[in-house]
Amino acid sequence: MTPRRPYLVRAIYDWLLDNQLTPHLVVAATVPHCQLPWEFVEDGQIILNITPTAVGQFAISNEQISFHARFSGKPHHVVVPMAAVVALYARENGAGTMFEAEPAYEAWIAAELAAEEQAGDDDVEGDTVSLASSEDSASSGKADSNADANAENKAAKRSHLRVVK
Repeated sequence: MTPRRPYLVRAIYDWLLDNQLTPHLVVAATVPHCQLPWEFVEDGQIILNITPTAVGQFAISNEQISFHARFSGKPHHVVVPMAAVVALYARENGAGTMFEAEPAYEAWIAAELAAEEQAGDDDVEGDTVSLASSEDSASSGKADSNADANAENKAAKRSHLRVVK
């Protein structure tokens, strides 16, 4: 049998929107193939507002949920495999559901993790890249401190925007 999660996600999402509620998606960020804004992941999870006004090009397929969204003003393309969907609920009242583990997704996650492990063992070039990037980060320490000083100066300036009532 095919997993029921994609069908339930679509149904609950539509139901929440029909009732003028704000759908929030809880995602397990540790599942392979997640494309997320990692700076907002806490404790291996992220909660995403997926209301139509917050996201663009929203699509739910049987394999994944994908959309474009802005996080702290930066555009991101978000891809959430169905195996990573933990819950879908309304922000206003908590109505929605948590999804139980499904054997098909558990097997998929195990296979993907094993494949990543196998690829990691075969990848000697990855170690070289990480060494080079750590050397680059050490040499750019001065640039980072200058960037922090410039950011503080910009933060001290008053905004040119006014509140109009």
